[in-house]
Amino acid sequence: MYLFHLFVEEYDAYIIVSFVNATLVLSIGETVEEVTDSGFLGTTPTLSCSQLGDDALLQVYPEGIRHIRADKRVNEWKAPGKKLIVKCAVNQRQVVIALTGGELVYFEMDPSGQLNEYTESKEMSKDVVCMGLGRVPAGEQRCRFLAVCLADNTVRILSLDPSDCLSPLSMQALPAAPESICVLDMSTQSDSKEEGEGGLYLNIGLQNGVLLRTVLDKVTGDLPDTRTRYLGTRPVKVFRIQMQGSEAVLAMTSRSWLSYWYQNRFHLTPLSYESLEYASGFSSEQCPEGIVAISANTLRILALEKLGAVFNQVSTPLQYTPRRFVISPETSSLVIIETDHNAYTAETTQQRKQQMAEEMVEAAGDEQQELAAEVAAAFLSEDLPDSQFGAPKAGKGLWASNITMLNTSTWQTAHTINLEQNEAAFSIAVCKFAGQGEQQFVLVGVGKDLILNPRSHSGGSIHCYKILNNQLELVHKTPVDDIPGAICQFQGRVLISVGKLLRIYDLGKKKMLRKCENKAIPNYITNIMTMGHRVYVTDVQESFHFVRYKRQENQLIVFADDTHPRWITAACKLDCDTLAGADKFGNVTVIRLPTDVSDDVDEDPTGTKALWDRGLLNGATQKAACSVNFHVGEVITCLQKSTLIPGGSESLVYTTLSGGIGMLVPFTTNEDYEFMQHLEMHMRSELPPLCGRDHMSYRSTYYPIKNVIDGDLCEMYSSLDISKQKSIAGELDRNPSEVSKKLEDIRTRYAF
Repeated sequence: MYLFHLFVEEYDAYIIVSFVNATLVLSIGETVEEVTDSGFLGTTPTLSCSQLGDDALLQVYPEGIRHIRADKRVNEWKAPGKKLIVKCAVNQRQVVIALTGGELVYFEMDPSGQLNEYTESKEMSKDVVCMGLGRVPAGEQRCRFLAVCLADNTVRILSLDPSDCLSPLSMQALPAAPESICVLDMSTQSDSKEEGEGGLYLNIGLQNGVLLRTVLDKVTGDLPDTRTRYLGTRPVKVFRIQMQGSEAVLAMTSRSWLSYWYQNRFHLTPLSYESLEYASGFSSEQCPEGIVAISANTLRILALEKLGAVFNQVSTPLQYTPRRFVISPETSSLVIIETDHNAYTAETTQQRKQQMAEEMVEAAGDEQQELAAEVAAAFLSEDLPDSQFGAPKAGKGLWASNITMLNTSTWQTAHTINLEQNEAAFSIAVCKFAGQGEQQFVLVGVGKDLILNPRSHSGGSIHCYKILNNQLELVHKTPVDDIPGAICQFQGRVLISVGKLLRIYDLGKKKMLRKCENKAIPNYITNIMTMGHRVYVTDVQESFHFVRYKRQENQLIVFADDTHPRWITAACKLDCDTLAGADKFGNVTVIRLPTDVSDDVDEDPTGTKALWDRGLLNGATQKAACSVNFHVGEVITCLQKSTLIPGGSESLVYTTLSGGIGMLVPFTTNEDYEFMQHLEMHMRSELPPLCGRDHMSYRSTYYPIKNVIDGDLCEMYSSLDISKQKSIAGELDRNPSEVSKKLEDIRTRYAF
């Protein structure tokens, strides 16, 4: 099934739907209705249709070409012999068809509106897979270039000038078999194009899911600059549409993408919509810049919203502030802990309302008892949503908390557990215990009566739940002396921090059973990570601690730590010797154990040596070295090593308190590092901050910047004046397009 649109005047007049053996013509008005007197041949499939000239219509079908004039006269051209038309390319004045065997036939409209065939045809060496024609430029008679993709995995540019019509101009090999091609003219959208680069672009979709964007030189027809991007698992189909008054490309694979030009750079954005199969631009009074598309067996008319939004999001309202969540691997559900300070639980809120109603009745005199009772009843029956009217302020030291299980397929709440008043959930983990088979347990660390400043509490507890049928079933609660700040599964048991104590627990019938303990962490443990026998612990004030677990002696021994105090808010392990962390002042740090550091603690099997043989700064005897320092400028709440695109490279993704998402990516070659380093140096001098502060001073606010190139600053290269772009590119022995391509390649290697 294929889709086309035909327009008369400003808006489209017809939607043409092509089936395997028929063509359906739909008229666009207040409603979309089928018509039979349009002049189109409905008993054959349609390869292409468009408006030709100012008032004529064109239909290309396998047996020939149908030219429908404004007065309903029809001129037909039949394919010679037993040949069929397999591919075609059409614009306002030109038609190019490919017959079986690779023969190209060219047609052009004359000033009288007649479609004339060029006297000679062109035999291609291989079968034609797809063809593309650009729109006729303003003030010209024709598009000068035809792009043809052949079965030998090449794209060839042919001239359409009358003097050398259908003669080859250039050729480029493709990395995979082509699927579709689209030619766009971007010359009117950028006044800062480099001279000689041109405004024509080939967008080629390949069968391996890759989209190629190639510059087509307007003078010579050469293809000097090619960019590639992996989009999905299915062959890529590309379609020309109108967006914000200019041409854009809609690319369809396992998901749909929109490629458009904005603020001197190309944007390629995934669409938040189900998979589409075929599409065309659509314009009507109700939808000036829309898309008509086919999804499965349905015809849909779409309008794009929030153009420029990179991320797709689904919002699910929660009762309190979400603190942490874990993913249940078997059910793919989210288990979220929500905690708010200065808040009442729903039960306490109802009790407070009941108490206030009773006080209102008691405070009323004898004569107003009935009126007070009515007012109290109305007060109790009121249901005012907290999201609109605000939640009541409970006061210092009062907490409300929930445990919510969220189904990710429907984004509906599957189960909610309300904790008691003043119980605050701070940590959560999904664990499997030895001897329990594949049964999953959710452990939640809860604090009681916590006052933040001055810090005081009434202890805490560890709540253990079973996951059964997308529900949480309480197993038992284990009281502890301090607040459990972090929980992590470890070798069939679980590591739990109780204040500054690091403990190993196992599952018991009535409570969690303590098996091992370490008291060497100075303040308060905020995160626990493991790899093999190593345990990585972050302290709220004293950075990282490297711990070795000795199973034979059942001991946790700190063998290395950091030299700098860091107020860690998020951490991530990169490998067995390297950790990344972020502190509450907005710094990202990567520390690494030197090669001579050993976690072999056999010389001190009891661990008592660490009590008297303190190393540098009264800490562990071995120290980690700092590899990276960078000031982001916002409090980072999460760090995660992940791959954002299929087949992409790993990066360190972070999120901030104000809702920002960023990433740190490693350099793979010295060439990339030196290029970005020199570009950053030139950007510091050519684009100083508006407020006059030194860029390097800002990035070194708390620690000197080390081994990080500011990608945000380098990305602003395309926003500079063209003269400054040429100046910087000249210093780098490149041209501006090469610099932009290098930045785009680094960006698209890791993210959308």
